[in-house]
Amino acid sequence: MNDVVNADTYENLAISERDHGLFVVSLNRPSKRNALDEATIEELIRFFGGARRAGVKAVVLTGEGEHFCAGLDLVEHWKADRSADEFMHVCLRWHEAFNKMEYGGVPIIAALKGAVVGGGLELASGAHVRVIDSTTYFALPEGQRGIFTGGGATIRVSDMIGKYRMIDMVLTGRVYQGQEAVDLGLAQYITTKGDSLTKAMELAEKVAQNLPLTNFAICSAVSHINNMSGMDAAYAEAFVGGVVNTQPAARERLEAFANKTAARVRPNT
Repeated sequence: MNDVVNADTYENLAISERDHGLFVVSLNRPSKRNALDEATIEELIRFFGGARRAGVKAVVLTGEGEHFCAGLDLVEHWKADRSADEFMHVCLRWHEAFNKMEYGGVPIIAALKGAVVGGGLELASGAHVRVIDSTTYFALPEGQRGIFTGGGATIRVSDMIGKYRMIDMVLTGRVYQGQEAVDLGLAQYITTKGDSLTKAMELAEKVAQNLPLTNFAICSAVSHINNMSGMDAAYAEAFVGGVVNTQPAARERLEAFANKTAARVRPNT
């Protein structure tokens, strides 16, 4: 087994393989509400940095226990009494982990529950799809803790909900949950019956059936293209489309559509 997906080689992540190249990755520090310490960040870098090469086709990201993630391990941070230089490099490792998630080309469906707070929201924002349930709540309480975001909230969270809403969350500690959180853009799906994991698994099983190159383009090129100027973005999209839309593996699916044997897109019932 490739060490990247070998569950026995991780301490702070619980990893299990399902069918069709689908993996469930759970933060495994429930007694700490899955707070992110340095060791957990290193394991996230390791897994998501090597997932595509290890044959992972989709990931459901969740947390053990009642909560997804309560953010930075503040006790570790307090005890470490880091210098500014030391903590800057801690933040850069967080960015490394979440960039490998967002740009790695493997679809990540986050099953969110309980606290998705501070760095936990930064982690969740590195996923491509987020599912919440009735227990899920979002907050950025850094302002009340006397600290500042360091794992990408100013980038991804503000992109999801808008700059001024993100500023409001950090300044006031405002909490979002339920349909309001979905309407705001913090998640794309909400389950009113059952937990978020069931819905996330359903979505991940579906996207794992897509062609890997197509998923790679969707889960990496879109983010890269959004960082470009309009003219550069148009060129990049055309280039990626040229490669993906002519891949040999797609011809069978295109033939099925042409022969009217492929599933059709229908309105929701």
